[in-house]
Amino acid sequence: MHVNAVGLGWLRAAGGIGAAVITILLSIKPIQRRTGPVMFIAVGVFGLFTITLGLTHSFAIAFLSVMLLSAADSVSVYIRSTLVPLVTPSSARGRVMAVEGVFIGASNELGAFESGVAGQLLGTGRAVVLGGVATIGVVVAWIVLFPVLWQYDRFPDHPPD
Repeated sequence: MHVNAVGLGWLRAAGGIGAAVITILLSIKPIQRRTGPVMFIAVGVFGLFTITLGLTHSFAIAFLSVMLLSAADSVSVYIRSTLVPLVTPSSARGRVMAVEGVFIGASNELGAFESGVAGQLLGTGRAVVLGGVATIGVVVAWIVLFPVLWQYDRFPDHPPD
């Protein structure tokens, strides 16, 4: 991409910009219907823009890709972090939330390790593209394996007792 430190700084900031913009939009107009499809589509969009990032040599396209993949990730996080406590029975909610927290916390470190190994073995661009393709593959598999998640329409009004 042939950018200097300022350009790399902007590329690093693109994720925060995308996440901030979508978070503000979600605070103004929260997701009301088709929660399941929106979640899966958001993860698919994350995968698509990850592939785009891995293929591009353009700074502008890379910046836009990082911004949009981060926005899509924020939508997915918003849905999951709202849905999990609202569908988990109160007797298990603390344990479920603890396990979810451990997996979310560990995913960053494990993902960084996996990305470093894949980047070393395949090259950066190929590793990024492969990650995006794998993400889309997981979306398709989860829709097939867990159709009830795809069919989920609304957040419950309150958690089960």
